[in-house]
Amino acid sequence: MLVLGIDPGTATTGYGLVRETAGGQLIVVDYGVVLTSAKLPMPKRLLEIYRQLKDIAFLHRPDAAAVEKLFFQTNVRTAITVGQGRGVAILALAEADIPVAEYTPLEIKQSVVGYGNADKNQVQQMIRALLNMKEIPRPDDAADALAVAVCHIHSYRMADLLG
Repeated sequence: MLVLGIDPGTATTGYGLVRETAGGQLIVVDYGVVLTSAKLPMPKRLLEIYRQLKDIAFLHRPDAAAVEKLFFQTNVRTAITVGQGRGVAILALAEADIPVAEYTPLEIKQSVVGYGNADKNQVQQMIRALLNMKEIPRPDDAADALAVAVCHIHSYRMADLLG
């Protein structure tokens, strides 16, 4: 199974593709970020995110995708812009006919580290280990997107076990 994980944002949207082999090994296929300029009007930034994620989806043809849920933001403006980024990401995936799951940051941390209050470094170190990478993937948004993909694979495994 190939899973595309998305860490949404408007300035930086992380993406990560992880394949689970028949033997259960996790392999990094690709990861990176979609960057947009703060100088562009928001509609143009959202269009750029949409186009690039759509291209990634059509290039790799993942079996499933997972997007980090907007859990809580103290800054309303940030919450709204992240929500807009999530929306165009989900639209791009839906248009590519890819099933989309959504996970909270707590669910992702529990799935990857086994502890819901894990800090960013703990998650990144675990992603490096789980994916047999020499270094922590950079930038942080790409590492977070890989964690979203791994979370989905773990959740899919658990659902399969439970029946």
